[in-house]
Amino acid sequence: MNPVIEARNLRFSYDSGFQALRGVDFRLDPGQSMALLGPNGSGKTTFLLHLNGVLQGEGELRVCGLPVEPRHFVAIRRKVGLLFQDPEDQLFLPSILEDVCFGPLQCGLPPSEAEARARKVLHQVGVLDGWDRPPYHLSGGEKQRVALAGILAVEPEILILDEPTTHLDPPARRLLLELLQSLPQAKLVVTHDTAFARALCAHAAFFEGGRVQAQGSTEEIVARFHWEI
Repeated sequence: MNPVIEARNLRFSYDSGFQALRGVDFRLDPGQSMALLGPNGSGKTTFLLHLNGVLQGEGELRVCGLPVEPRHFVAIRRKVGLLFQDPEDQLFLPSILEDVCFGPLQCGLPPSEAEARARKVLHQVGVLDGWDRPPYHLSGGEKQRVALAGILAVEPEILILDEPTTHLDPPARRLLLELLQSLPQAKLVVTHDTAFARALCAHAAFFEGGRVQAQGSTEEIVARFHWEI
């Protein structure tokens, strides 16, 4: 089985000289859900920003079999869907439907096909009506589901979620968990929410000091590093 993400000795330093990644080795297989755990500043977010070419370091990095290089950025960014910590960073058009149509239109779909796909994924995430509403009128949980619909509309192979439960109350958190459990894509979840990580991800990687210190089952990693939050 070929991995959907594979990093070997990935290294990156910021302009300040801070070495954020110090030789990351990492693998994610198709359909696998993995939590990225570890303290703030350990390299998790820097690693994520390499997966769609926002940052470029040294070493080897492949996403869906493609080297993460400028010539492959367009293809890779269609394969990797990134859900930001604050969904308002992803919602910017006048209505829900227009926001979810945006990605498919950018991929070259005709407007009728883009709208059909948008309607399908909005039903999939549980937003069943009111699609002419401005996104800023939605609750935090609804905003996140609409942002996720916009990602699913471009049919990615990998979903990346950065602290997805930060702004959610318990009912919205439960709905998000159930939705993510139903999706077939491989998932990377950066989170400090250990209970959420356990419920969604069978596997985890622990980042510390710019390296992956260990990969294994989520239960093993939480116990080994005493990472119960």
